[in-house]
Amino acid sequence: MCTCPFPAALPLFTFLPVCLSLCLTETVMDTRTATAELGWISFPANGWEEVSGYDENLNTIRTYQVCNVFEPSQNNWLLTTYIDRRAAQRIYVEIRFTVRDCASIPSVLGSCKETFNLYYLETDRTMSEASSSTFHQILEFYVDTIAADESFSQVDFGGRLMKVNTEIRSFGPLSKGRGFHLAFQDLGACMSLLAVRVFYKKCPSVVRNFAFFPETLTGAESTSLVIARGSCIPNAEEVDVPIKLYCNGDGEWMVPIGSCSCKAGYEPDNGNVCRACPQGTFKSSQGAGLCQQCPLYSLSTIEAATLCGCRNGYYRGDMDRPEDMCTSVPSAPRNVVSVVNQTSVLLEWHPPRETGHRDDLSYNVLCRRCHSSERRACQPCDDSVVFVPGKRALKDTSVEISKLRAHTSYTFEIQAVNGVTNKSPYPAQQLSINITTNQAAPSVVPIMHQVSSTSRSFSLSWPPPEQPNGIILDYEMRYYDKVEWDDKCLSVIQSETPNVVLEGLRPGTGYVVQVRARTVAGYGAYSKEMLFHTLTDDEYKSELGQQLSLIAGSLVGGVCIVSLVAIVTLRPDMFSGPTPTVTFPTLSEGHSSPGVKIYIDPFTYEDPNEAVREFAKEIDPSCVKIEEVIGSGEFGEVYKGRLKPVGKKEIPVAIKTLKVGYSERQRRDFLSEASIMGQFDQPNIIRLEGVVTKSRPTMIITEFMENGALDSFLRQNDGQFPVIQLVGMLRGIASGMRYLAEMSYVHRDLAARNILVNSNLVCKVSDFGKIPVRWTAPEAIAYRKFTSASDVWSYGIVTWEVMSYGERPYWDMSNQDVINAIEQDFRLPAPMDCPVVLHQLMLDCWQKDRNARPKFPDIVSMLDKMIRNPASLKAGTNNLPPGPPHHPLLDRGAPDLSRVSSVEDWLAALKMTQYRDSFLGSGFTSLPLVTQITAE
Repeated sequence: MCTCPFPAALPLFTFLPVCLSLCLTETVMDTRTATAELGWISFPANGWEEVSGYDENLNTIRTYQVCNVFEPSQNNWLLTTYIDRRAAQRIYVEIRFTVRDCASIPSVLGSCKETFNLYYLETDRTMSEASSSTFHQILEFYVDTIAADESFSQVDFGGRLMKVNTEIRSFGPLSKGRGFHLAFQDLGACMSLLAVRVFYKKCPSVVRNFAFFPETLTGAESTSLVIARGSCIPNAEEVDVPIKLYCNGDGEWMVPIGSCSCKAGYEPDNGNVCRACPQGTFKSSQGAGLCQQCPLYSLSTIEAATLCGCRNGYYRGDMDRPEDMCTSVPSAPRNVVSVVNQTSVLLEWHPPRETGHRDDLSYNVLCRRCHSSERRACQPCDDSVVFVPGKRALKDTSVEISKLRAHTSYTFEIQAVNGVTNKSPYPAQQLSINITTNQAAPSVVPIMHQVSSTSRSFSLSWPPPEQPNGIILDYEMRYYDKVEWDDKCLSVIQSETPNVVLEGLRPGTGYVVQVRARTVAGYGAYSKEMLFHTLTDDEYKSELGQQLSLIAGSLVGGVCIVSLVAIVTLRPDMFSGPTPTVTFPTLSEGHSSPGVKIYIDPFTYEDPNEAVREFAKEIDPSCVKIEEVIGSGEFGEVYKGRLKPVGKKEIPVAIKTLKVGYSERQRRDFLSEASIMGQFDQPNIIRLEGVVTKSRPTMIITEFMENGALDSFLRQNDGQFPVIQLVGMLRGIASGMRYLAEMSYVHRDLAARNILVNSNLVCKVSDFGKIPVRWTAPEAIAYRKFTSASDVWSYGIVTWEVMSYGERPYWDMSNQDVINAIEQDFRLPAPMDCPVVLHQLMLDCWQKDRNARPKFPDIVSMLDKMIRNPASLKAGTNNLPPGPPHHPLLDRGAPDLSRVSSVEDWLAALKMTQYRDSFLGSGFTSLPLVTQITAE
């Protein structure tokens, strides 16, 4: 039961009930309601005395008085009956009392007081009697000494208002028993306890933001905040989580955190009620929106509809919104006209009379080749038939079809379709036309190749025409001397095969050549002119000599090159230790070319929201499903979830949210990360999927990285990876940083905690823009000079973190100690088992002169060399070993020879089949013999 405090002033032994406008207390004892003796324990017996009085309504009230001021050394105790605290942790005591002014009492001794003391004693049971030892124990639970603001000098029973004091005290926390006793100690005062009320405070049950919060007791201290968990009211769902309110020490609710909103099919009513949408209306999504009337050609026959169903013959497309009207399928196209030109046909038609109330009308053209007049004898056209501009989703009412067969019957069906055609149980309406192609000559021979050349001849070959339009009977070739050409010099020859040798030519001369094919329909057009040359006599002799020397010297030259690959491939036992099966990015990936796009700072926009719209895709919140909390960020919770774009496959994503109660500046800073991230597109940079800014909560959605932050991932897998795997991770980070540097973007917060790792152990750079001391270059700390060179310094720290499996850089040194140590040229030592080449790379990154540090392209190149040469990664190896001789074969990397079974297969895999006869003729007829080849 909620009750109210005493009024400020009342006549002696009386009180007047007064209530506050808002009741926030629960009373556990109130002497004003007592109708019989209170029965409190008084010690000693001649101390406090219980007396009766009357209020203005002549109701009896019980009070306690004491006035032994003429006797020295007073110590009078008054102990209340047992009071159940009802789970309250802090108790308030409201006392109404009067005190006699000591100066108004004649002949009083110096022991007269105008104060008294308040104590309490926690216990689980009622005390029926008390002794001096009891009250000695109570002295440990002192609350306060209470003094009167006003005292009286003479008791007046003539009706004057007495000077009544009201004081409130509190104590806690209470936890040792289910209840307590109050104790009043008089040390020599003349006073009366008119009334005592004991209560505690609480926050009442309330509905806020469509969430119900139960009645909640205040905390143990007046400054305590007690969390009350809320639950959505009926027909509401969570928007922001968790849903909670804080109850302060005064029994008042603070600002709510999290909220609910009316779910789909329900609209808010009177602020905190979710009312079902009546029939004929709908509400498609959760939120503050109201129910809407059903759009055209749709209806709802139930309450709380989330979608109005389409009437018979009307449909909604996959991309249509619930508030869009229902539409129908189009009628058939009209008035098709065909123009046949040999093996091509032009079709034109008129649009359908009915478009179905949609503006996404398009056309499909179906082609069938027929062997007779019967439709069942037709079959779909093959893929060689060409449709311009296409055969599906045509917007124009015409199409040109070519590369048909000559003298062949075709049936073309033109379908009119729109966004709901696939919803109809009936096939799309169509218009058909039958045509027969004319006789046609072969198409043009696309290209010719020179197979070989001498000083008096050359050999040519060519593919058949793409569109033969019948059986090729033969080919005709014409050619002429480019320099001394005239009509008499034009030569023509025929060939039944797509190749020919032209002989009787002049040495060192260029000849222009064309070819055409012939069927029963005649010759096709000549191919384009192509120029081929004969060799000079000297060139021909030289080539013959080179061929002979190449064959003779194959074991001296070519074998030396391939033997290295053979030994590595066929004799893996020459290397110590197992070779890890690790997949790395392509080592030959190119650098960005000049003119690469440059990063644009979103804060340079007059309206930062414009940068978000330009660089980040807005995502419909209905496509986002939040699954679980995986962490917390600077601006709010981070969740794992799923993203299901319309018409695409569902993918896992990470979702950063902006907490409620944010300022506009916090929202701008939060979304600035999306404006930055949205400008990047590189495999080692975290990919932005999009943002949600038009509803709450505001979200940034990125690709999901299954293994989380690199530092914690390495700590969880300490010592589990071969060094070359770690180098592969570092290579990915360096590749991402190279991309950022080429875009003129400075990261400023490159650290292992800001590198994310996916399920394939691909490392990606994320979290752009803080300034941590342990990872920051000296010039950035001292002068705020951030450049790609300062990012290189940070990359050196990341390398140290990776090789130490996530150990904290500089261990437990303070930030100032780190700064001082770096200024005195201290650098982190090599982690355990770290190859020397990697520690040297770290030291290069930590050069005090930023201009002396390597660039990120240099770092990528260094790591590529280490990956190509695993021996350099052995502990104690200081320099990269000398690489193999420069040769295109080795530059492109050795092929996979694990499955070759013969010398011929091995040479084919190495693309050196020209040495086959040399190898076999020299006795190298098996793979074991090949492995014995030496450089000598």
